[in-house]
Amino acid sequence: MDSAQIMILTVLVGTVALFLWGRWRHDMVAMASLLMCVVLGLVPTGEAFNGFGHPAVITVACILILSSALQQSGAVDALTRTVLPQSAGPFVTLAALSLLAAILSAFMNNVGALALLMPVALQIANKQGVPPGKILMPLAFGSILGGMTTLIGTPPNLIVSGFRAGLNGSGFSMFDYSPVGIAIALAGLAFVILVGRFLVPTRERAGAEGFETGSYLTEARITEGSKAAGMLLRDINDELEKSDAQVIGLIRNEKRIPAPNPYRELHDNDILLIEAEPEGLASALSGLELTLEAEWRSIQAEAKAKAAEKEKDKDKDKDKDKDDVGADAKEAATETLKETTKAQNAKKPDEKVISTDAKPDDEKSSDAEQTAELHKKALQSDDISLIEVVILPNAAFIGRSAADIRIRSHYGINLLAISRQGQRSMSRLRTMKMQAGDVLLMQGSPAAISEFGNRMGCAPLAERALHLGDKSQAFKASAIMAIAIALAAFGIVPAAISFALGVLASLLFGVVAPRTLYDAVDWPVVVLLAALIPVATAMETTGSADLIARFLLETIAQGNAVIAVGLILIVTMTLSDFMNNAATAAVMCPIAIGSAAQLDASSDPFLMAVAIGASCAFLTPIGHQNNTLILGPGGFRFGDYWKLGLPIEIIVVAVGVPMLLWVWPL
Repeated sequence: MDSAQIMILTVLVGTVALFLWGRWRHDMVAMASLLMCVVLGLVPTGEAFNGFGHPAVITVACILILSSALQQSGAVDALTRTVLPQSAGPFVTLAALSLLAAILSAFMNNVGALALLMPVALQIANKQGVPPGKILMPLAFGSILGGMTTLIGTPPNLIVSGFRAGLNGSGFSMFDYSPVGIAIALAGLAFVILVGRFLVPTRERAGAEGFETGSYLTEARITEGSKAAGMLLRDINDELEKSDAQVIGLIRNEKRIPAPNPYRELHDNDILLIEAEPEGLASALSGLELTLEAEWRSIQAEAKAKAAEKEKDKDKDKDKDKDDVGADAKEAATETLKETTKAQNAKKPDEKVISTDAKPDDEKSSDAEQTAELHKKALQSDDISLIEVVILPNAAFIGRSAADIRIRSHYGINLLAISRQGQRSMSRLRTMKMQAGDVLLMQGSPAAISEFGNRMGCAPLAERALHLGDKSQAFKASAIMAIAIALAAFGIVPAAISFALGVLASLLFGVVAPRTLYDAVDWPVVVLLAALIPVATAMETTGSADLIARFLLETIAQGNAVIAVGLILIVTMTLSDFMNNAATAAVMCPIAIGSAAQLDASSDPFLMAVAIGASCAFLTPIGHQNNTLILGPGGFRFGDYWKLGLPIEIIVVAVGVPMLLWVWPL
């Protein structure tokens, strides 16, 4: 082992360790890995950012834009409304939803497909009295299974195709993944539909107006004259227990007290940090005459705006009175003067009155007052709703707080509570840093909350009616996607060019607005791919990939090519359960190619094994973005996934290895 191999393997181990740790975002870790390779001389300086022009990276970005166009145009909603049964039992509904999720995920971003179908699934679970997790987990797994069936179904397929192009001069085509992918998807879906619901842990049933999201963490203020003022904290907790709630912290004079003394007397304007179930939150507050902190701040903003307006009116009246008194005095003093002088003096007060009434300050409102007026209109509208939203993976809101984005002033909505499954935080609601899978209780008009969700990457969880949108736009979006797929499938142009043409056509025909073009791109994934491609190339050029492959083949597979294919599949699948699937594919492709070279076998079955393994992350909520997305709405815990996920991964290996060897001979 030479020095270059030692350095690249050290960087690789550190990169994987940081991925597994999860302290920093994947794109940050990938970029740090790339720069370290450049500093160590493993990647030439002039080639450091070649990954950003790689066909796989371009294709991923274009697919995300076209997928967004399908969503925003209403094309997917129209398909959902047509395909899903309007009145059917849980079994038929689960089968229809899972199959639809798999089909959609084959041709669009599977996170987007799940985000669109999740509100429908929750609505169905509510109507049928089924725990939402019983539908959400099979739905998420179905979308993951469907993604492995085409070139564009998931980023790992594109990465694998890119490595094959670098090796053989041509990548995998659009439907090269289909024979093996469809076989695995059908076997997995059959298991999910027939047996899956019995293996999904049962959480509390969804109520008539909501679903199990875990306990909410919210802030409530003791206002002047409320019942809670003067009570002991112990007595407050006794009252809250009736509503299945408890005080877990106290904020007094902006100072947090994490474990307050139960005999502490509560004062006006103390803020209680309350943990409560969704159903008991309202009764917990009303019983003690507590006010939600967000609502109290909204009321204060409105009161300040009104006071400022009254003060301004008073100043106007005072100025006018002054001018009137001055006019009278001057008129009396000039009665004995000549008529011309009296006329001139009499004109001056009139001019002053006009000047006073027309001063610029009266025509303007301060920014604070205008903002308060917007709050007033937004938060006092008759169309005010309480809507739960879930934070999507890689959303713009992740790592930021409500205060950071000025949620009330920018959107005219209130953040009332946060549900973070399995965790408790003593942070203030408005300063709490958001995480993927958090469920937020928002107050405001549906339009304002929808705008907030679109901009910040949150999906609604409340019941919503499906809409067809603009039929012509839906048709255009569908036609553009179909033509782009056909161009790539028949090899007329490379996939990157085909889907880039699709994006251009979407702009020309008005399906995608230029100002929102780049909003649909998942930039952390793009940076992750672009940064890791040169690192993976360095693994090949230094011989490190061959070194790892030789170790695996000699110690475990012992030279058996069939075992080697299964080993690559299992190792890739295991890594994908704990780190980003695109990163897993980028790391494992050089090892797969090295393994094939050591065995003097075709690299195709080994690369296909990487593609399948990277897509099959079913054991943890962090392995795939769709698993994270259902964590809060389904009320799941970290250890809930393996009960259904492990049998599916066994099925993947049992079906995948024979199919790989049959479709892609060694």
